[in-house]
Amino acid sequence: MHPAWFHVDNEADIPSPALLFYRSRIEHNLALMLQIAGDPKRLRPHVKTHKTAEVMAMQLRLGITRFKTSTIAESEMCAAVGATDVLLAMPCVGINAHRLADLAAKFPETQFSSIADSEETITFLASAAQQHNVTLGVYIEIDCGMGRTGIVPSDEAAMLAHVIKDTPRLQFCGIHAYDGHIHDESLDVRRERCDAAFAPVLQFRSRLQGEGVIVKELVAGGSPTFGIHAAYPDRTLSPGTTVLWDFGYGDKFPTDLPFQPAAVLLTRVISKPGKNRLTLDLGHKSVAPENPHPRVRFEELPDATVVMQSEEHLVLETERAHEFTIGQALHGIPRHVCPTVSMHGEAYIIEGAKTTERWPITARNRLITV
Repeated sequence: MHPAWFHVDNEADIPSPALLFYRSRIEHNLALMLQIAGDPKRLRPHVKTHKTAEVMAMQLRLGITRFKTSTIAESEMCAAVGATDVLLAMPCVGINAHRLADLAAKFPETQFSSIADSEETITFLASAAQQHNVTLGVYIEIDCGMGRTGIVPSDEAAMLAHVIKDTPRLQFCGIHAYDGHIHDESLDVRRERCDAAFAPVLQFRSRLQGEGVIVKELVAGGSPTFGIHAAYPDRTLSPGTTVLWDFGYGDKFPTDLPFQPAAVLLTRVISKPGKNRLTLDLGHKSVAPENPHPRVRFEELPDATVVMQSEEHLVLETERAHEFTIGQALHGIPRHVCPTVSMHGEAYIIEGAKTTERWPITARNRLITV
């Protein structure tokens, strides 16, 4: 029988719990991202999912040079690998504005930008840029319905765009609008909601341009709306989860976003506490715990029921418990891969059913050097 796709010949050498990256599946997902986008220049993928310099290098080799980040560390990783343009999609206030300006000074070949939805944030960025003698790009953050950060299209928003444009050491780059609240299973419903959410954003862009504010870029959407935004050539696409995928999105979007799970959690049976129970060494320090169970789906036991999970343990109930022995490995797909990856210091790279090397999760830490 041909081994399952997740099989690793030398997995006995991998301590558990462990994060595995399957290189061929990452390559498949990157190729599909390019196919959907139509041109690598349209992509500004989010690195928060993988936080890994080697994955970024794979993207750069495909002609993707612009990236989106959530932290200063992710931004530094991008610049160190060779990104030409990095958008930190997080308001930089306090010392973080100075850290971003510090990065701009340290990596002069990289254009660094951030977002702003208030005059206070603009002031933080302008002060830091002036003190470090650098120019920082700024995108106005538009709230298109998520209600997390951003300002709704309005007179006040237009005023902020003009303030950015007219502030020394700041360069107005465009609009950032993230629609993370739109993730309906139905593509038709998702598309209808996405188009409705972006209608005011497009009107706002037209208004700014009519007022003499050049909007060089509209950075739009995340993974669930990636294909929807791709149909419009007037915007940049910033999916993140698509690189590694997970069953949270995989179950919801199997048709229009046929990406492959490329990150697997290796765990082992460490106890069999009573009939029909297996205890694994996969606690909520190893897999994102913010969602209800199942937080991980096991390829060998997709129907197992979670009894409990603690920091280092996961107890499953299954009528097939008698088929598994102490020390036996199981392979799980996380429900939410992004925070799961950040719980691991490194990933074991699987090629040709063997682990070949380990990649550090470079931007797992909040600070690299700056």
